[in-house]
Amino acid sequence: MQGEMLKGTYTQSMDVKGRMAFPSKLREVIGESFILTKGVGGCIFVYSLETFAEKADKLNSLPMATGLMLQRTFMANASDVEADKQGRILVPARLRELAGLEKDVVVVGVSDHCEIWNPDRWNELNAGVSEEDFMRALEGSDF
Repeated sequence: MQGEMLKGTYTQSMDVKGRMAFPSKLREVIGESFILTKGVGGCIFVYSLETFAEKADKLNSLPMATGLMLQRTFMANASDVEADKQGRILVPARLRELAGLEKDVVVVGVSDHCEIWNPDRWNELNAGVSEEDFMRALEGSDF
């Protein structure tokens, strides 16, 4: 995944067993095996095996007082998944519940990881970002 960015927004369907097709354009970058874990804001984070290991190493290097809660949340909710021949993955029930996932989901490429969202939460998040907020964030990041 070195140097390749994960990008784009994809609407997918999930079956009653929690299986969904993971977008092929994203699998080309992230691989066929990856890690799902609890994300921020009510989504699921999706990491390549390599990026997840890098994040885990960073968490392990933090002092216990600041790192323990992050390690527990990040690692305890992590699940290994592998795309089947049709490119489908099984999203574990506990992560589906945390993210409020049912039939339709939105998969978003976010630079070094992907996110899986409930469409209503995704739309609410996007509606909450004003043009002014976006401009301030761009200016503040020396974009």
